[in-house]
Amino acid sequence: MRPLLLSAVLDKEFEATLHGSHTPVMLWGPPGVGKSQIVAQVGQRHQVAVIDIRLSQMEPSDLRGIPFREQGLVEWAIPAMLPNTQRHGAQGILFLDEITSAVPSVSAAAYQLILDRRLGDYTVPEGWAIFAAGNRQGDRGVTYTMPAPLANRFSHFEVDINLDDWVAWAYHSGIDERIIGFLRFRPELLFKFDPAQNPVAFPTPRSWEFAHRALQKFAHSPQLLLPTLQACIGQAAGIELKAFIDHLDHMPNLDAILRGETVKTPKEVDLQYAIASALVGRAIRAKGSSSALEVYGHILTYAKTLPLREMGVMLVSDMFRAVGDSIFAVPAFAQWAETIGDVMLYD
Repeated sequence: MRPLLLSAVLDKEFEATLHGSHTPVMLWGPPGVGKSQIVAQVGQRHQVAVIDIRLSQMEPSDLRGIPFREQGLVEWAIPAMLPNTQRHGAQGILFLDEITSAVPSVSAAAYQLILDRRLGDYTVPEGWAIFAAGNRQGDRGVTYTMPAPLANRFSHFEVDINLDDWVAWAYHSGIDERIIGFLRFRPELLFKFDPAQNPVAFPTPRSWEFAHRALQKFAHSPQLLLPTLQACIGQAAGIELKAFIDHLDHMPNLDAILRGETVKTPKEVDLQYAIASALVGRAIRAKGSSSALEVYGHILTYAKTLPLREMGVMLVSDMFRAVGDSIFAVPAFAQWAETIGDVMLYD
């Protein structure tokens, strides 16, 4: 399931804790696709705590608690990391990450916690959702087969790679527009992992964020930029990204486009992707300003000049997701819409 839809599922499952209809959710996917981040974003949207427990680093006693003697009987000290209404709030998310990397004895200790929301004398507060995540066995990670009794305690969702969802997140998170433009040009590189090769560095949604950081730190150090990009996303992808960035010297004047001047569109497709991404970034920076609608209008006017109508649709769709439906109030939007004919604006 694509991340946008999966986020909606997790929102509903979180809200269901208040109505007694919550079902624990298991997220499956390769490393670096954003499983943990999707869960963290649910917590941010609802403004609740997310307790992230890495089961791969646990022993059974870490969940069950440490035994102690009390009046001749053995009692169990409840681990402080488990959700507690007084310490953590009445609502929240208990996230059991790396569950498929946990040794079987730890998985067994989690059975009762997940299904019955209890573990010995401990009870998960009613307002807390239980989510889990793990890698598949073919992902070259340390994984164990999930026992059937544990698997039957979850609803299961596979996290798909979706470029549109990643781009929407990237603009919102301030990822460098050159990286967004490059991945629009080379979408197959958003995630490229060959388990047979067992690479150390490879392209994933997570590692592209690392590449963004490298670009901010080493953009003015040509001798360091390429190796640091390769250290994040791998040898081949790093070379391609560096070549793409070097080619951007031939980009037209973006300020002239935003002033409404007539600017010739380059023939090179990679430059067109770079321009589209950069213009969406300018629209985001103009959002809320007195000149926002004017900026949107000039961008929409330029979108009509792009040789490929699909390129214009991509530009306007990304801008719509980034700045909202205020672009519909711009006269240039209707003019642009007339030019795209049978190509639909996608959400």
